[in-house]
Amino acid sequence: MQRNSFIAALSALATLPLISFSSLDKVIKRKTKGFKINAGEGRIHGHIKLKGVNSNIMDVKISGSDNDNDLAIFEQTSLTQGKGTPLHIHPRQDEIFYVLEGAYYFKVGDETYNLTIGDSIYLPRKVPHAWTQVSKKGKMLVIFQPAGKMENFFVSMAALDHEPSPEEIAQLFAENEMQVVGPPLKID
Repeated sequence: MQRNSFIAALSALATLPLISFSSLDKVIKRKTKGFKINAGEGRIHGHIKLKGVNSNIMDVKISGSDNDNDLAIFEQTSLTQGKGTPLHIHPRQDEIFYVLEGAYYFKVGDETYNLTIGDSIYLPRKVPHAWTQVSKKGKMLVIFQPAGKMENFFVSMAALDHEPSPEEIAQLFAENEMQVVGPPLKID
């Protein structure tokens, strides 16, 4: 019995360096140099012109590929008054919006909020949420932690050659770690 415990403990100790090297590998692969993203520009993809839930433009400011998928930041230029996302859930990501221009209406769980310039809102993971653009034009910083598949989602929406049906939108959400649970918000 003691021999089996000794062998199990020895096996566990033998895997310790592998675990340490795997963590070290992530640190080594992270970018070690800062970078600047100019105003009005998007890194990696240029301007991502969405189809589907709205016709907004997303600019990647910080990609998950910059930081082992820990964080993604996008600048969204909102061009579709009265449109926004369907009610949906991110099971693994928190989301933060910071309004730079315009006005928006948000629903987070059972609460609703009106946001204008300078306002921010926190949307916790696993909580249903949606937003709609109230003003004619607007702009927000959108932050995801961790980055998840949001960059892929925006690129996929932009690559469509048609306006997707609600079923196609729900499928794209699902393929990118989100779940549609209700319709878009209506402006009161």
